[in-house]
Amino acid sequence: MAAEKLTRGRLIQIIVLMTILISAFFWRTVTYTSPDSEESVEAGVKICQLDTTTCQYLLDQDSVDVQLLTKKPSAQTPIRLQITNIDVKPTATVSGVSMNMGTVPIIFTQHNKNTWVGEFTVPACTLNSMVWEIDITAKNTTMISQFTVTQ
Repeated sequence: MAAEKLTRGRLIQIIVLMTILISAFFWRTVTYTSPDSEESVEAGVKICQLDTTTCQYLLDQDSVDVQLLTKKPSAQTPIRLQITNIDVKPTATVSGVSMNMGTVPIIFTQHNKNTWVGEFTVPACTLNSMVWEIDITAKNTTMISQFTVTQ
């Protein structure tokens, strides 16, 4: 077969196949979108850094403030989280971003009419710096915040 003559029919077949393959390559290159851009546009979710600032979210046209009361959070010690300007009890979980460390629930208690304080403890990690994410849900809205624990 390798010694066969290149006929006109075989040449046309090779040219047609090459045209199809090149067209498919260019089409896929032009229409490609990176997975990162799809995630960031996903729901316009705001992720706030709790260890550097107080986070503000909009919930039913009201501004909700979320802040860490523990200034330098560390592993295996109680960490306190305060949510103000909200009249219903929120639910929240903490999960690792840098490493999968499971999910830790946050237990909230009401301190006055519109203020809730939650307490939780994160487990120790092998990393020197671990990023954690808090998913707070209230009135069918999820607010996402992150903080870093250093050892």
